[in-house]
Amino acid sequence: MSSVILVTGGSGLVGQAIKYVIETEPVGSKFGKREGETWVFARSGDGDLKDPKATDELFERVKPTHVIHLAALVGGLFKNMKYKACPPRQSPRYNMIINTNVLESSHNPNPAPNSTRPKVEKVISCLSTCVFPDKVEYPLDENKVHLGPPHESNFGYAHAKRMVDVYNHAYKEEFGCNFTSAIPTNVFGPYDNFDLEDSHVIPGLIHKCYLAKKNGTEFVVSGTGKPLRQFIYSRDLAKLFIWMLREYDDVEPLILSVGEDEEVSIKAVADAIVKAVGFQGEYKFDTTRADGQFRKPASNARLLSLIGEFKFTPFEQALDETVTWFLQNYATARTGKVPKA
Repeated sequence: MSSVILVTGGSGLVGQAIKYVIETEPVGSKFGKREGETWVFARSGDGDLKDPKATDELFERVKPTHVIHLAALVGGLFKNMKYKACPPRQSPRYNMIINTNVLESSHNPNPAPNSTRPKVEKVISCLSTCVFPDKVEYPLDENKVHLGPPHESNFGYAHAKRMVDVYNHAYKEEFGCNFTSAIPTNVFGPYDNFDLEDSHVIPGLIHKCYLAKKNGTEFVVSGTGKPLRQFIYSRDLAKLFIWMLREYDDVEPLILSVGEDEEVSIKAVADAIVKAVGFQGEYKFDTTRADGQFRKPASNARLLSLIGEFKFTPFEQALDETVTWFLQNYATARTGKVPKA
């Protein structure tokens, strides 16, 4: 039976990782492309997902049977702190509109006349660990999403992401839709956003270290370096999304992460980046900048109980591959406005 898988946000970090896995894993293998599958990786230019009409037109053209919904307006810690309501980009309003349009087009209650669009059999949306409460007992697990308000540093983005879980349950209860969501921990890898003002910790530090080496300047890391995080390589996450698409049919969100025992300090991340970039200068920590939450370990026990054995890429290997990709693709990578030396 043929199927068409639409990946929104297809040009981004996770979308490109899924594309890489689909194109490089053996056909018919656990994570490879299967016979009868067509994968469509939609970019922002293919349709404005903030516009319900444009979203529906995209679905009419692609005719998906399955959707992996990755598209979002995102930013790192400092952007989340700066823009909590209605900035030019980072906006809970825009993210809620995008999510609403994608899920409603997937449900497709009012098909166009003579439409040949099939029923969307499954939607998997991508959330974030920021959806969890600030005050919560660790480790995080799938039952704790709605137990309290999220951390104030990104409450707008977090609430917009939480609403996807609310939507999923509502669509299932009222219409029987097979909508679910994944909650990855901190993702990094090729095709990440390396913009110094708009990135997450690893791509931001890689870019800063590269510029420090290039310009012969100090490498400065924001914060104390003490916070701990679980990092997941985008290509590992891609495999887990593909597995979810084929095997996971529960409406409850699923944490996709390395184990709790694989937390890495920001200082250890910076040390590894210095080594991978080949930076030989001095670097320091700017303790006047915010750290964010100290740690938020998440349990992957439910994931492992369902998927069985899964081999995660060792952190330093994944980091080396990411740095290599960045150095080889600097001219076209998402680097934003680079300050002059």
